[in-house]
Amino acid sequence: MKKIAFVTGASRGIGRAVAARLAEEGYAVGINYLRSAQQAQELADSLRAAGYEAAAVQADVADQTAITDAIRLAEERLDGPVSLLVNNAGIAEQHLFQDISSAFWRRIFAVNVDGAYHAIQAVLPRMIHEKAGCIVNISSIWGQRGASCETAYSATKAAIIGLTRSLAMEVAPSGIRVNCVAPGVIRTDMVEVLGAETLRSLAEETPLGRLGTPEDIANAVAFLADDRASFLTGQVLTADGGFIL
Repeated sequence: MKKIAFVTGASRGIGRAVAARLAEEGYAVGINYLRSAQQAQELADSLRAAGYEAAAVQADVADQTAITDAIRLAEERLDGPVSLLVNNAGIAEQHLFQDISSAFWRRIFAVNVDGAYHAIQAVLPRMIHEKAGCIVNISSIWGQRGASCETAYSATKAAIIGLTRSLAMEVAPSGIRVNCVAPGVIRTDMVEVLGAETLRSLAEETPLGRLGTPEDIANAVAFLADDRASFLTGQVLTADGGFIL
């Protein structure tokens, strides 16, 4: 069967690296984006120029109809059903807990948790029918340990871990694997806003002595999606350079 991956939030950062890595692994790739149309299209164009199949599709993962339609469009353009779903789309902001507005609380859960639910709902029926498929969710070390001033974000990422483990148990009899990657501090636009001094401090706190790259996480996703990981399901692969040891 043709290998088709759909990666949410794939126009930049971790999602972009994941999409590129999966293309190298032989997947036709659906590149989901919300606002970064130019970046998503440039990625799709560059992958096609390198001989891979790729399609950029716009959707807000918080909108179930929109993301379902985007997945169907990607399947049409890539000529087959999604066999690998990577739930990467997410947002984050730092706030003292008492300053978190109800609107932001609802929005971050809508994107980070509901978005994964919506995408899984769209691909799971076909996977169950085929008795094959793979889902990789992107959580965070802050979903494992918690982070001051990131209560909302940490709560959503902890929810993703619970989703991963529970769904893995439920769909394993159908031959579907569900795993999770929990990145540490990764050099993306989301982290760069912390400033050079904070980034240096975080690198010093990391036992391996450096911050992670989007490619580090892409390699972890590619491993979990590979047949070499065929006996792994319900697992959380922490890729953080030892940060939370």
